[in-house]
Amino acid sequence: MTRGVDLAVQGAEKRDAGRGIARLSNATMQTLGVLSGDTIVVEGARDTVAKVWPGGEDGVLKIDAGTRQNASVKIGDTVTVREQDVDEADSVMVSLPNTPEVTNADLADYVKRTLLQRPIQIGDTVALNDSGTEARVESTSPETTVQVVDDTRVTVQTGSRQLKSSQGSSGGRRGDSGRSGGRQSGSSTGGSESVEEALGGQGARPTTGGPKTDVAYEDIGGLDEELELIREMVELPLSEPDLFRRLGVDPPRGVLLHGPPGTGKTLIAKAVANEVSANFFTISGPEVVSKYKGDSEEKIREKFAEARQNSPAILFIDEIDSIAGERDDDADMENRVVAQLLTELDGMSGREEVIVIGATNRVDSIDPALRRGGRFDREIEIGVPNEEGRREILDVHTLGMPIDDDVDLDRLAERTHGFVGADIRTLSTEAAMSALRRYRHERESDPDTPLTVSRSDFEAAMAAVDPSAMREYVVETTNTTFEDVGGLDEAKATLRESVIWPLSYENLFEATNTNPPTGILLYGPPGTGKTLLARAIAGESGVNFIHVAGPELIDKYVGESEKAVREVFDRARQTAPTIVFFDEVDAIAAARGGEQDVTERVVSQLLTELDGLASNPNLVVLAATNRYEAIDPALLRPGRFESHVEVPLPDEEARRLILSVHTEGKPLDEDIDIDELAAETEGYSGADLEALVRQASLFAIRAMATDVGPEAANERADEIRIGREHFEDARSKVEPPGSGR
Repeated sequence: MTRGVDLAVQGAEKRDAGRGIARLSNATMQTLGVLSGDTIVVEGARDTVAKVWPGGEDGVLKIDAGTRQNASVKIGDTVTVREQDVDEADSVMVSLPNTPEVTNADLADYVKRTLLQRPIQIGDTVALNDSGTEARVESTSPETTVQVVDDTRVTVQTGSRQLKSSQGSSGGRRGDSGRSGGRQSGSSTGGSESVEEALGGQGARPTTGGPKTDVAYEDIGGLDEELELIREMVELPLSEPDLFRRLGVDPPRGVLLHGPPGTGKTLIAKAVANEVSANFFTISGPEVVSKYKGDSEEKIREKFAEARQNSPAILFIDEIDSIAGERDDDADMENRVVAQLLTELDGMSGREEVIVIGATNRVDSIDPALRRGGRFDREIEIGVPNEEGRREILDVHTLGMPIDDDVDLDRLAERTHGFVGADIRTLSTEAAMSALRRYRHERESDPDTPLTVSRSDFEAAMAAVDPSAMREYVVETTNTTFEDVGGLDEAKATLRESVIWPLSYENLFEATNTNPPTGILLYGPPGTGKTLLARAIAGESGVNFIHVAGPELIDKYVGESEKAVREVFDRARQTAPTIVFFDEVDAIAAARGGEQDVTERVVSQLLTELDGLASNPNLVVLAATNRYEAIDPALLRPGRFESHVEVPLPDEEARRLILSVHTEGKPLDEDIDIDELAAETEGYSGADLEALVRQASLFAIRAMATDVGPEAANERADEIRIGREHFEDARSKVEPPGSGR
């Protein structure tokens, strides 16, 4: 027997899900004497086989849920791995439970294509598609570890039927050499599309006892840390309850998952239930509600009793805030439901092997009695994924998708700030639908055109899908850059150092133990470009931009204004890296001590939020005002709005640059001299100069439209010129502030 190596089991990479791949480090491969593509045997509670690919870590074996199931092991277990010889199979028989009626050749050939070049042995189960449908290997010839080749005869047993594949027509290998982790480059031949659709309708794998799920850890991207926390709270109490008894403590009873909608709370609960082979029961909040007293409580009691009878079990309460809000005198039904939940949770014992998982996106509205130890023992935030997490989620949702070479998933992950898992799933679906529409059109002229998803399809999908986590506050996805801002070199340099440098030179700030500025205040006369600068720095840095107009936070009800400020910062933290821009900040941050009670409370809330940002370099707060003297002094000290950047009226050189920006692409007459215009417009702000150019353009349009009429004017549009006289007329309409108008 070849020498073996003991390794710790970890989950597979998202792109490897369902493919029977084991990733090992180069050092482990050398120790075992195997190369990429060789076969190993994984010795767990039972033995199974997998194909070796490089990319793991020393001491670790990365395998997917199917391989873990075949080996009867869980993540964290230790297994022995050895090299395994593989024979070419003469024949293989697999069984499919509850298979729908499809043509014999189609189903058998489809299964054969799925098994092609994959090492298998008797007793293994192999996932056929993403729906959880599995084939069980009943027999092989020879009765060793084998792999299916073109000449292998595959027999599919479905109930009383036996369907046989054709030989030598399997359509090639199933994507092991494809790009991006082995995605398929096109559809299978024959009737496999209808077969896959039929198999997909079967739902989850057949089970006994209570209901199961077909979600694995590999189906969840970007939540590795959260999964570790949940596994610690859920897996051990269900899989090894004796450990807690030996320690003399009760195992955890409940976990509360909270975070924005679409981040994967429900998916995590299903995945954990699947990994520990627990039965999965759900309570949907709205389904519990009844107009009759006692009905709601009875439904809850029944669900808890059902979970106890089918332990080990996970009882998942979705949208728990809808039935477990804070109790008060006016909420009779909620009071009764919360009391029943408290009774059930307190009545659970460790011997029952039942874990309760609650999910909500409104955690603060849940009754505090549920949020203490002994009930929901731990609260875990499932937040908006970062760039690395979004890349993993893209891997999950594009697995098996025929993607063109011009699609860069890394770049797509960079651009999808604020996208939660559900948004990325929608993005992938929209891109596939765009590809399908294009394919149906192109197929009419070229029947051989391939069905692939291209970069243009993803671009179309990006335009159609809005990020959930940014929907409430983002005014626009800014494309403005410093090139769109004339002059203001000093202000640009300060913003660059305060915003872009902490993101670009993170190691330098860490090496010098330096925190970047928390807040930056732009001040100066109206129209000088403060808001434009804020948008430009967001465009330059490529981060999220939350634009908040100061007055829109003010509410007449006590506490609502402060709550609005908290929600802005909470959303910004979830979607970091983010720039939060408070326009007209003097409306909410005026000096305290007057009669404006609302303003005083908002200022206090702003001070609290700003003081908590020093350790978060991915969150920058910008504010703009034309009333610098009105801002509360406490906001202007270091650690809050510590950088004060004046945005003054432009000088002559700056006016020339601003005029150049706004006249670019316009049909100027030869008598227009930008330098002369800059000299003649002293006292004009950037907004005034933009209005001047726009008004001159309108005068030129009016002159041609009046002279020749609409039809001729449209035909001679390329002849229009904006001349000196149009700017003279515009100056009489657009005058700078303080000019006496």
